[in-house]
Amino acid sequence: MAAAQGRLSDGAGGMDDAKEGDQDAKETAPLPFRAAVDALKGARLRPEIEIDPTRPPQRLAPYSYALEAAVVAEDEDLADGRLVLLHDPAGHEAWQGAFRLVTLIRAELEPEMAADPLLPDVSWSWLTGALQARGLSYGEPSGTVTRASSHYFGGLAERPAASQIEIRASWTPREGLGGVPDTAAHLAAWCDLLCQIAGLPPAGPGDASVVTLPQRRGPQSR
Repeated sequence: MAAAQGRLSDGAGGMDDAKEGDQDAKETAPLPFRAAVDALKGARLRPEIEIDPTRPPQRLAPYSYALEAAVVAEDEDLADGRLVLLHDPAGHEAWQGAFRLVTLIRAELEPEMAADPLLPDVSWSWLTGALQARGLSYGEPSGTVTRASSHYFGGLAERPAASQIEIRASWTPREGLGGVPDTAAHLAAWCDLLCQIAGLPPAGPGDASVVTLPQRRGPQSR
């Protein structure tokens, strides 16, 4: 795979808005949501992961919190993504719970890999496998795996063809003590998936079952 093309940014001012929204959430949100957000902030992640809060969606749930992350090696972006935590204290019929995690992950592929008919099924199995490898209980998973190819012509004809994979997914983390899901573990599993799609080797013996993509061609500058 090649480097992901740019960050999933909402534009200038997004970080300030995220910080202000985070402060508001601390003051007004229910305790289970505040505890779930605190767990996300305290999670320990691989050093290749650069992660920051970003502006969450405003209309999907009464309370939300979002993180934006990139896998970076030698100052190059290899994959990026966004993870959103949603909370509805009244519960949500479609979620079958009071919390929902929503994600978007993307990275570029070698053209021959993008042509593999099994790639969508394998990519989805990476998500479910990452959650299962962490021993996490979850329900109502749904999502899409999309492949897109770009071919350049005219003044851009010298550029090589590019292919990108995008995983959009959501699932319901099962709630534990006090009605709070283990969001730190879900974040760790999500980062496992992000590193996997970036083509990084497993972080340690505990991740030996992870099968990564083949080595990428040289990554592009951020």
